[in-house]
Formats: sequence, C-alpha cells, structure tokens
Amino acid sequence: MTPAESGDHRYIQVARTLRKEIVDGVYPVGSQLPTEHELCQRFSVSRYTVREALRRLREDNLVSSRPRAGTLVVPRPSSHAYVQDVVSINDLLAFATGARFAIESITMVTVDGELAQRTGLTVGDEWLAVRGFRRAEGADAPVCRTEYYINRAFAAVGRMLQNHTGPIFPLIEDLFGLSIVEVRQEISAVQVGVELAAALKVEPGTPALEMQRTYTTSDGETAQVTVNTHPGTRFRHSMTMRRVKGSP
Repeated sequence: MTPAESGDHRYIQVARTLRKEIVDGVYPVGSQLPTEHELCQRFSVSRYTVREALRRLREDNLVSSRPRAGTLVVPRPSSHAYVQDVVSINDLLAFATGARFAIESITMVTVDGELAQRTGLTVGDEWLAVRGFRRAEGADAPVCRTEYYINRAFAAVGRMLQNHTGPIFPLIEDLFGLSIVEVRQEISAVQVGVELAAALKVEPGTPALEMQRTYTTSDGETAQVTVNTHPGTRFRHSMTMRRVKGSP
C-alpha cells in the first residue's frame, strides 16, 4: 500500500488487494489464503485489520473461514440467481414489461454541474457513461431512456456491453469479485426536454418520472448510478404496506 492510499481504511486496501488476486487466479477456487499471521507480515498491519479484510471477502462470497481450517477460496454463487432476487427490488419496473436495453453510446465523461445535480456524483470526476433506451417488443415508442454511470475503477466492464441487454451490476460483481450490498432509489417528477421528447415520442414538457438508483459495494464505494426517465403514461409504481403488530 502506498501513502496515496492512506485515505481509505487499511483493511479495505488489504481486502481490495486480496480480492483482485482471487479474481486474477493468484488464489484459485479451492486454494487456501495465507494465514492471518502471514498476511499481517505481508501488509504490515494488525491482526484486527486482517480479520476485517477477510470479513469483507466473506461478505463478497469469495472465501469461507473455519476454525483450524483456515480461509478457503470458494466458488461465487451464480449471478443469475442473485440477479433474480435483486431485480424485484431495483430493476423491476425496467424489466417487468420485457423491455430490452438498446445502447446508443458508451463514453467516458467528466461530471459537470448539471450531471452532478442529477446524480449526486462529484464535479470533475470521470465516469463511464452508457446511454440508450429501453424498448418493449412490438412497441412503437421506448419505455424510457436509461443512463448508466459506472465508476472509472470498473470501466473495463464496458467492453462486455455491446451485446448485453440486462442489468450491468452483475457483470461488475463477476468481473471484479465485488458484491453490491445496497441500492438507494429516488424518484423525482420532471418535464421532458425537447431533444428527449423526440426520442421518447412525446410532446416537449410532458410530465415524466426520473428514477435514480445508486449501487454501493461492500467497500462502501459507489459502483454505479442509473437514471431511468419514464414518461408519466409509461410508468406505474406499486407498493404494498402491512401494519406491523404493535405499531400505532
């Protein structure tokens, strides 16, 4: 670890290094990681730091630890099974109608003031921008416009997207050995601008709902921000609430 990395907790840096080595095959599935003592010596850190790093790897389903058996690299669960669970939370509206994502552009962008205000990203940072439209089979107009902003650290996922139509975050998980542990969603009312109105085949000024989702890794890092813009007539949100026994 270098002084430039000192802004992060040491255990996060240790976890990132070990995670990369696991993904790169330095420690293949079935192999054993070095002992805690060996890791302490290698990284010049305390046993507490090493244990926290290993806990992160367990949360990412990369290793398992057992008393007196050490820490073993294990196969990651199928991402398809994981995605099916997560879609019901964070991508249901985009995919429930069978809409497919048609990519129009993949470029690196520098966050300006307008994009920072819309997404919460930091002005001046570089992110991989993937933009396009979701279309339902047989429909004349797109369901929505979709924008993905992917952390530059994970921009290599861009080369896998040309023929990809599903959610992107499972690709990030598989390529980098990460787990998305939290998705924050915000929905805002907006009006469709002239240029977007033409693409969505609605009148300029049409009411729309903008759904923003921020995907956070087990390291507390923002991996991806997604913005879906739905014309009001093409969006429906359903929620069921149940009273908890004993609540007012």
